[in-house]
Amino acid sequence: MTLPGRLWLTGVAHTPSPNADERPADCEVDLLVIHNISLPPGEFGGPHIADLFQNRLDPARHPYFATVAALEVSAHLLVRRDGSTTQFVALDRRAWHAGQSVFCGRERCNDFSIGIELEGTDDTPFTPAQYASLSRLTNEIRHQYPRITPARIVGHSDIAPGRKTDPGPCFDWPRYHQMIA
Repeated sequence: MTLPGRLWLTGVAHTPSPNADERPADCEVDLLVIHNISLPPGEFGGPHIADLFQNRLDPARHPYFATVAALEVSAHLLVRRDGSTTQFVALDRRAWHAGQSVFCGRERCNDFSIGIELEGTDDTPFTPAQYASLSRLTNEIRHQYPRITPARIVGHSDIAPGRKTDPGPCFDWPRYHQMIA
């Protein structure tokens, strides 16, 4: 099977999402956005996040699913609680993770960013395995996209304030920055 896009990471599972498209011409990737997600909210494990990103989430399986099943969303990468990682979108393609967003006056952050989802919630500490995987992924991504400096790694809440709160107060930014230094 040939995967669309060229930049698929090694050492991670590949589960292509249809919720992606080409980036605008001459648009350089220079932003990394950290998110959190759990489906249903506060529950970890299971296939539901992948199902959402592949437009297969069954709205009858949980009352919350009926509110999100019709969304067409994705992220480039998902890091599970055990640190295992799935890539849904090639890095050189636009994933649909940021929604209405602005960074340094530039709107449409999906155009120039890479989105990484951490399985978690705003009020649940992330695991050591997640920080280890996220740090490794960040370094690989920064190798491909050197314009992503530590100052250009943000939370979803930073680019969609008032609308989004993730990765939340339990995300240990100092720990993460030390790991990618």
